[in-house]
Amino acid sequence: MEVKGNLDKMKTKLVDTTIQYQLVLNEKTVPLNPLIGQQVTLSFQNQINCVVCGKKTNKSFGQGFCFNCFSSAPEAEACILHPEKCQAHLGIARNLEWSTDHCLIDHYVYLAVASGVKVGITRHHQIPTRWIDQGAWKGIILAKTPNRHIAGVIEVFLKNFYSDKTNWRAMLKDVKGDTIDLLEEKGKAAGLLPSELKKYLYPQDHITELNYPVLEYPSTPQSLTFDKQLTIEGILKGIKGQYLLLDQDRVLNIRRHRGYFVSFKG
Repeated sequence: MEVKGNLDKMKTKLVDTTIQYQLVLNEKTVPLNPLIGQQVTLSFQNQINCVVCGKKTNKSFGQGFCFNCFSSAPEAEACILHPEKCQAHLGIARNLEWSTDHCLIDHYVYLAVASGVKVGITRHHQIPTRWIDQGAWKGIILAKTPNRHIAGVIEVFLKNFYSDKTNWRAMLKDVKGDTIDLLEEKGKAAGLLPSELKKYLYPQDHITELNYPVLEYPSTPQSLTFDKQLTIEGILKGIKGQYLLLDQDRVLNIRRHRGYFVSFKG
């Protein structure tokens, strides 16, 4: 089977507690779970297309944008990486209609565990997708806010006590942090918040647990990129976060290569 198209981040679906993955190539999707344990080949066709406007670009900016879209598209606005800078609630945005649908909606502040506890935010409908994309194996919602800005303010405050980054090497080595009690951490985080932010605390304490389809984790992950080699192939040992885990401890971040036109064989 050979499929060609521009890569996007992998689609995921949680079935019971196990994640099902699909590779996305334009409008085509390839179920990946059945290919674990088999040979797969991804060949870069020396073409990158912007994920917003579709035009060819020699270099990808911010995971899939051409320079013009990176500079002007709402999908690449500063608040995507720094939600506390969102000004949509003040009527200020690159595209207010887009921001109304994406920023002026309920957001969750969460705690998740990959190898350690991290704090993050996401739109309300992106749970558990956000946790899956980061390779977390369990997560809990800490707060619910009416817009992106307030969620960002809470996150920035809690960054004084928790990391907002995932250690991708530890995550791919399956270093889990098994002793972490998320209910206890939620209580600690809630107690740290100033009074004006406590009103957004989420009352439910449900912990979501996630299992990734992996036969073997790498002991020393070696990152691959199409910027250095046109063809990447090997035995698919598993999938975690947005990474394909190949034999010989090699890993490929699919999301990092959004917009790259590739041929996939599996």
